[in-house]
Amino acid sequence: MTTGDSAIEHGFPHLDTVNAAVHAVFKRLSYDTVSTFATSVPPVDVAFDDSEDLHLGAQRVARALVRQLHLPDARMVVTFREMEHAANVELTAGPEYFIELNDRFRKHRKDIGAALAHEVMHVCLHRLDLSFPGTRDNEILTDTATAYLGAGWLLLDAYREHGPFSQKLGYLTPEEFGYVLAKRAEFFAEDPAPWFTSPQAYDAYTAGAARARRDARRPPLAAAGWAARLRYAKDRRAARDPRRAGRRPSGAAGDGYAFEGPSPLRVLFPCPVCHQRIRVPVRGRLRARCGLCKTVLECDT
Repeated sequence: MTTGDSAIEHGFPHLDTVNAAVHAVFKRLSYDTVSTFATSVPPVDVAFDDSEDLHLGAQRVARALVRQLHLPDARMVVTFREMEHAANVELTAGPEYFIELNDRFRKHRKDIGAALAHEVMHVCLHRLDLSFPGTRDNEILTDTATAYLGAGWLLLDAYREHGPFSQKLGYLTPEEFGYVLAKRAEFFAEDPAPWFTSPQAYDAYTAGAARARRDARRPPLAAAGWAARLRYAKDRRAARDPRRAGRRPSGAAGDGYAFEGPSPLRVLFPCPVCHQRIRVPVRGRLRARCGLCKTVLECDT
C-alpha cells in the first residue's frame, strides 16, 4: 500500500515479468482450467459498508474470494492489527489460513476486498506450487494472477489520488493492472470498466488497454501497422540472405519476433494472449493456433 506523500509508480516497468506471469498461469493451470474463471467476482459480493460488522463482513468477503479463486476447502480467518504492510497471510498446509489486515482498513472498509484478494491468491499459488524467484517477482506474479483470474479489478479500483492523499495496493503499477485486466477482458469478453468507482482506476485501465492492443498489432500478426510491417520485411530479407546470417533482426528487440533459417525460413513470435513462443513457416498469409491458450492468430509472415 502507498499512502500520503509517497510517490506512486506509473507506466509499464514490470511488463516482462507480468507477461511471464500470464504465461506461467496458463502453463500451470492449462487452457481448460483458466477458462473456468470466465466470470469475475461481482461487486455485490465484495461490497462492504460501515453498517456491517467488521469481522463478520471481512469473513464474508474472504469467502466470496475463496469461491472466486476455486478454493472451496480453504478457510480464511481474518484479523486486524497495526503493521507496515497492507496485509499478510500465513502460508501453511491448510485448510485454515490466517490473514492479517492493516488496522487502517477498519476505517477504509471499501478496500478490504482488494487486500484480501491479493492474500487469497497467495494461498492459491501456494497450493499450486507456483512461484517466481525473489520477493518482487513473486508479488508481481500474485498481482497478475489475481487480475487475470477475476479478482484483480478490486486492486485497481483501490488506486486513488486526491490532492495530498494517494493509495495503491499491490506491486503492479495502475497501468499494468489495466493491461492485465484488458488482456482478461479480451480473452473472456468481460468488460470490468463499469465496476470502477475510482476515476483514476478507470484512466489507468484505459491506458493499460491501449498498451494491450499493441500486442495484437505486432508482426507477423496480420493486424500490424505499416511501419512495423516495413521493419519486418527488412528483417525478413536479411534473414533470407546467407551473407547476413549473423545479423540480429531489429524486430527481435522491439516486437519480439526472430527468424530461423534461411531455408526453410521460420519466424518465432510470442502469442499476444499468453506469450507462448510460436514458430510458423514464412510463406505469406496463414493462420496459427497457439498450443497453450488455443487462440487462432491471423498472420502475414
